[in-house]
Amino acid sequence: MSTAVEAIYIFNQNNDCILEHVYRSRPPASRTVLPLYQRHAQPRPSVFYLPDINPPTVLFSLLHANLLFLSTASTDVEPLFILEFLHRVVDILEEFVGAPLLANKIASSYDVVAQLLGEMCDAGSVCNTEPNALRDNVDIPGWMDKFLVGVGLPGNPPGSLSTGGLRHPLQLSSSTNGPAIPWRRANVRHTSNELYVDIVETLNVTLAPSGRPLAAIANGSIAFTSRISGVPDLLLTLSASGGKIGLEKAIELPVFHPCVRLARWKERPGELSFIPPDGKFVLAGYEVNLMPSIHDLKSWSDANLQLPASVEVLKSLGPNGADFEIRLTIHNTFPGSASASQIQRPAFASRSSGTSTPVFGGGSNAAPTLQDVVVTVPIPSAARSVIDLRASRGEAYFTASESVVEWRLSTKAAASSGTATLKCTIVGPVDDEDTDGLVNDFHSGSIYGAYDEQQDAYQASSREPIKTPKTRDKQDAQDQKKVQLNAPLMPSSASLSFSVKGWLASGIKVDGLMIDNRKSRGLGEGVKPYKGVKYLTVSRNGIETRC
Repeated sequence: MSTAVEAIYIFNQNNDCILEHVYRSRPPASRTVLPLYQRHAQPRPSVFYLPDINPPTVLFSLLHANLLFLSTASTDVEPLFILEFLHRVVDILEEFVGAPLLANKIASSYDVVAQLLGEMCDAGSVCNTEPNALRDNVDIPGWMDKFLVGVGLPGNPPGSLSTGGLRHPLQLSSSTNGPAIPWRRANVRHTSNELYVDIVETLNVTLAPSGRPLAAIANGSIAFTSRISGVPDLLLTLSASGGKIGLEKAIELPVFHPCVRLARWKERPGELSFIPPDGKFVLAGYEVNLMPSIHDLKSWSDANLQLPASVEVLKSLGPNGADFEIRLTIHNTFPGSASASQIQRPAFASRSSGTSTPVFGGGSNAAPTLQDVVVTVPIPSAARSVIDLRASRGEAYFTASESVVEWRLSTKAAASSGTATLKCTIVGPVDDEDTDGLVNDFHSGSIYGAYDEQQDAYQASSREPIKTPKTRDKQDAQDQKKVQLNAPLMPSSASLSFSVKGWLASGIKVDGLMIDNRKSRGLGEGVKPYKGVKYLTVSRNGIETRC
């Protein structure tokens, strides 16, 4: 199976081709590819087959910031390889041209973009996608060159484009700087040496109407920021409850940056040995299965899943079944957090204090806080509106254009544990029977009948009709019919969004970040970089409760 890239096309929001770069073969032109792509109905897949082209072609697509990236392949290729290349192209363009990525930025920096595409892929073979290595091979015009070009004067001579790309590789291979490292620039120097670790976990949890979890997964990413001189050799140690076995069970499907030594991880799980790129990058990613064991499911509770908040939906309430209630349960305990265990790790420091256990918020031993709590309840499109929203905490409103009820709680409102409620009433579509009843009631008044001066209308209107068993049965039948009519208008699910700083749902922690002075080069005498770590757990409509 081939891994060759034939061409790449970039279209703006007006479907105009702003760049067409051919690597090999004779791929179809952009004016041919775009209509075939638009012929498919939305949502369009990332990969689809075009049999109408000679030869038949596979088209790969990526949408990013109102820009459409397309790539073609007329041979059997690995789809994920081409899609990953398109994502790398987007990341590199944002790194060099600037984020957000806009069409006018690409057009105005075409000389840089052409160099980048040529360095990243040579004759269809992907060869260099590391930003730090591309900086040494691609000549980026400075502010003086842009000024000279703007006033009509020549900037860098044409020969600088070819010689500039050869100058840095020779420096990388010199004996003074050690072997060339593709992901790290040569001769890195920083006045303040800093190392930061940011671990972010995103929750995806689905709960049954009974509250039992159907699926619970946390997708984690370890972001690393390295601002340190020379070529440091680092060792990052991770831990989880249960020791080495617990860490192996917790981290599933790990992916690593090319700088990580896989042999060290396989030999000692939890230890990441690497030479970092300069700047910010994603060191590793992983997946954690939060589902309780079969034994825990039999005696399941919210504590088994260790969620800081949960939501429950009660529907078809009231005499007509038009009311529903949302119950939000907030837990004030975060299992495994630094504040709960009170474990001191003097090797790290908070980014603000510099002396305490690293947590979000910058305070010493600061407890994790629940923030940005939003409950989203989708309403069926058949419902006209949702009225009488009564929230015990926070604010709630109904968006008719999106047919969604949103309930937002401030950080102060979510600070105290307990149960908060939101009660709503759904207004269904206008029924023909209801309209006829309103018309009949209006026409049966005394406006259309004879006025009787002897009739005591005011006293008669204050009397309540006597309810006989037959009347009560008729009223109950009407209420039951209304409950059945309002049942399809009730919400079928509710999703919960929040963020917790200073806590991870998986219980993974950073035990240490060490610098191997024997393997490191160019650090200088007595250099002790500043170290910091942050934890963040987020749920972007990730906790869904079905009802």
